[in-house]
Formats: sequence, structure tokens, C-alpha cells
Amino acid sequence: MSAKLFVGNLSFNITENDLQDAFAVHGTVVEANLMMDRATGRPRGFGFVTMSTPEEAEKAIQALNNTELAGRKLTVNIARPREERPIGGSRGYGGRGRERY
Repeated sequence: MSAKLFVGNLSFNITENDLQDAFAVHGTVVEANLMMDRATGRPRGFGFVTMSTPEEAEKAIQALNNTELAGRKLTVNIARPREERPIGGSRGYGGRGRERY
């Protein structure tokens, strides 16, 4: 069973290959993803790494959390499940301005 890790405070110059290489030292990396801004296409400064086992994930957390990569101190921990958010905006303007119904 794999384990997904959140990796925060990444340098904007880091690539997915750099991220994979940093974690591969501590186990088998199944996947490494950098989150990109949809509007600009630039990195958002965080990503996710999936390790092949929970033990390897814990080993990577112990080894890499609060260590420096490309001049930035990393935050590494177990990724939380994504929260469901409503699709689209709210109707109207919440009492501000003119109502659109």
C-alpha cells in the first residue's frame, strides 16, 4: 500500500525530477507531482510525492522534513485527503450589490 506525502515550501526552480530524486534516496517513489497555478502555469511552491510503502514514507518524512532543498527549508508530512468544495460560485452577491435571480 502506498503513502502520499505533502511537500511544502518548495523553491519555484525545483522540477518534478528534482523532487523525485530527493525522495528516491529514502525509498521507491511511485509518483512526484508539483502543483502549478492554472492561470500563470508557474509552480505554486508545493507538491505531492507518493512512496511505495507507509514505512518508506515515514523514513522520508524523518529524513527530509525541515531540511534544505534548493535553498528552502522543506515541510514534509502525510498528505490529508482533499476537502470537497462546492463547484462554481454562490448565487448572487451575498447581499452586496444587486441580486441576480
